[in-house]
Amino acid sequence: MSELTTDAPFGAAADYAGGRPADRMADYDDMDDMYAGAPPLQYRFDGPDGAPVLVLGPALGATWHMWDRQLPMLAANWRVLRYELPGHGGAPAEPASSVDDLARRLLAVLDDEGIDTFGYAGCALGAAVGARLALLRPDRVAALALVSAAARFGTADTWRQRGVVVRANGLERTAQAGPKRWFTDAFLATQPAITDWAVQMVATTDPACYVAACEALAAFDIRDALGSIGVPTLVVAGADDTETPPADARLLVAGIPDARLAVVPATGHLAPVEEPAAVGELLATHFGTVLHDHAPAAVPQPPPPVPPVPPARIPASATPDRLAEGARIRSEVIGDSAGTDRPASPGDGFGSGFDAFATRYAWGEIWARPGLDRRTRACVTLTALTATGQLGELADHVRGALRIGLSPAEIEEVLLHTAVYCGLPAARAALAAARTVVEQETGGHP
Repeated sequence: MSELTTDAPFGAAADYAGGRPADRMADYDDMDDMYAGAPPLQYRFDGPDGAPVLVLGPALGATWHMWDRQLPMLAANWRVLRYELPGHGGAPAEPASSVDDLARRLLAVLDDEGIDTFGYAGCALGAAVGARLALLRPDRVAALALVSAAARFGTADTWRQRGVVVRANGLERTAQAGPKRWFTDAFLATQPAITDWAVQMVATTDPACYVAACEALAAFDIRDALGSIGVPTLVVAGADDTETPPADARLLVAGIPDARLAVVPATGHLAPVEEPAAVGELLATHFGTVLHDHAPAAVPQPPPPVPPVPPARIPASATPDRLAEGARIRSEVIGDSAGTDRPASPGDGFGSGFDAFATRYAWGEIWARPGLDRRTRACVTLTALTATGQLGELADHVRGALRIGLSPAEIEEVLLHTAVYCGLPAARAALAAARTVVEQETGGHP
């Protein structure tokens, strides 16, 4: 395992000036193209001005300093652009609603700098941004490297659960758990300074931006679009990565037509930090071949941009659009593992018709209406379920209320208000059911 020395620590204070990068910050006031109004990304350049541009994208919870150890190798031949995710590293706290939102904000930066074609390397969430760039603008991405990446990162429920915990408790606990997710045990035992840096990096991230990024990863799924990534792609995986294991990398390589795989031995999720030399050499070789042997003028004309992957549709003989929409909304609000009000499944046999009706009518018709936002509908639903004593479904909807942004204190306030009109016994029973869910979802800290 390559050792990272700590004589030149990550996150040098000299890189910032008043919360913005000292060397570059775009002025978006006069932007009048398709990105008008998009909140700016904080970014910086390293390397010679006339060189081909290589963009480096960070992981969720990390700053651009995660790429510090690759700079001596990369900035000698490329003009390296590193950017911060919103609310990370002192960047403006302007949450991004989706991975595509981040991709378009980055394109706005590149447009403002007059950069047409570029190479892109990203880690985890940064890799997701790169994959969407290659799908949205294949004419501009000359080559791609996806580090610690996946076509779908875990499950949507996993990311929404993490968002619930951060909303309830802040980022301190998530920050403390970060190094175990990012690094191998051997690295943690020998690099305490970098471990402490990793904790502080997450702890100082804006919580709302972190939660928004979790929601963006929950919705990210390009499994059906991998064949449309037409640029030369390097997929890098840590052999001991438990967050995006090598199996995820192999799925990417199997689906992307021009892709190759590199597995870095004895390495965890944040591979550019744990094995900086190995990752740097892989990137230098990959982009050196593509960006220097294939000038931007030789990039073929792009196919039409690939739209975002739509949610999977559930087949049904009657009104399949409303049934699929209902299943999607239900999954986003209360998840697929809820114990009551289950989604329709053709293989369920007896009762499947009723399940389809409930999914189509309650979720595909009523919850889909634009007249009330989801937070308001959650409050109304909690009140109605309290009044009718439906504690099983109430527990599911408490879980859903947390996932769509209500805090435990707001849920308690709803039940207090309900007690006035529905009676203390009903509200007390609802409070007990809600307390159990809140403690489960927030780790025992309502």
